[in-house]
Amino acid sequence: MKFSKFGQKFTQPTGISQLMDDLGDALKSDQPINMLGGGNPAKIDAVNELFLETYKALGNDNDAGEANSSAIISMANYSNPQGDAGFIDALVGFFNRHYDWNLSAENIALTNGSQNAFFYLFNLFGGAFVNGNKESVDKSILLPLTPEYIGYSDVHVEGKHFAAVLPHIDEVTHNGEEGFFKYRVDFDALENLPALKEGRIGAICCSRPTNPTGNVLTDEEMAHLSELAKRYEIPLIIDNAYGMPFPNIIYSDAHLNWDNNTILCFSLSKIGLPGMRTGVIVADSEVIEAVSAMNAVVNLAPTRFGAAIATPLVNDDRIKQLADNEIKPFYQQQAILAVNLLKDALGDYPLMIHKPEGAIFLWLWFKDLPISTTELYEILKDKGTIIVPSEYFFPGVDVSNYKHAHECIRMSIAADEQTLIDGIRVIGEVVRELYDGASSQKD
Repeated sequence: MKFSKFGQKFTQPTGISQLMDDLGDALKSDQPINMLGGGNPAKIDAVNELFLETYKALGNDNDAGEANSSAIISMANYSNPQGDAGFIDALVGFFNRHYDWNLSAENIALTNGSQNAFFYLFNLFGGAFVNGNKESVDKSILLPLTPEYIGYSDVHVEGKHFAAVLPHIDEVTHNGEEGFFKYRVDFDALENLPALKEGRIGAICCSRPTNPTGNVLTDEEMAHLSELAKRYEIPLIIDNAYGMPFPNIIYSDAHLNWDNNTILCFSLSKIGLPGMRTGVIVADSEVIEAVSAMNAVVNLAPTRFGAAIATPLVNDDRIKQLADNEIKPFYQQQAILAVNLLKDALGDYPLMIHKPEGAIFLWLWFKDLPISTTELYEILKDKGTIIVPSEYFFPGVDVSNYKHAHECIRMSIAADEQTLIDGIRVIGEVVRELYDGASSQKD
């Protein structure tokens, strides 16, 4: 079977396809698997109970019987390509109530998950552009801080994909302890990036908190990025999949801002509804019109079921209360547990942990590891423990000569306590053996 160039692009092995395959294989395996690699959110009782209660209420909200319930109506009818109108109205009220953004329904579109949203946005603002002289210019999406989300890497249909800037790496303390580091935006390198100065950037994009590292860009960094985007007349896209206002897995002092040059992306996945595939884009009306047109061609209309469940929770702020009172504290405790387990397992070895500031992962740096973390991934997988190696998280960077990109792993903290204990024990055993073996060879 011969595929087109487009088909070949999407059928070649990718980091995101490996990640999702490992997640699926682990779920159906008949052997115990320490699943520390996927992006699936944790199973939190209070979260599941609220969603189940809301789901049941959808089927009993009409005196005429279940055949006319909200659940049936949401599944039996298309929305328009912009998305479920009731959910959009609920989101408009929510954002204006909490942030005073003065939004209207023209500022919000729904997508089938945030991955779908980034496929749209990166192809709207990246790829071939025709300038005033009718000459074609390839524009890239600028990632101001790598490592960055694995799922961005392969969504472009055409063009040069990404330009990216490597981080400043600062060693920091966390809760008074050594052994931590933090990535910061290298604004000197960013300001002097040739592609930016030459008009070959179509948009700036960052995730906050960052997947994979749990890094939260400071308000000052965000303000600087916003100013830079406006200066070059390109949009700033912010991925809030783990951020404010839901699921709000952020432990540092941070604020959420929006203006007509900013595109905010949200999702219902990490609040506990990944199977609903419901993404939200907040943007200028021109962007919303473009996304709606793409929805019509690709999907006809976004799914409505996630919107049906989330609408009453957004209307009465229960979704925010769930995020603030249940989800954020859960992951904060998970991060504390995982850090303590890692310190016990590898306290005397060259492990550095990115300061946990949010999201559902820890980012571990094994300085001078004798093998690449891609090789480490294979060893751990054979021992029933799944993590994700770092080299997939540097889109736009030639990692062949960047040692740091081969020394880190992303480890999920969404698993139950016993899985964290067992998985970190295996990681500790393997990594200690690798360092000890290299040390004995030197001796």
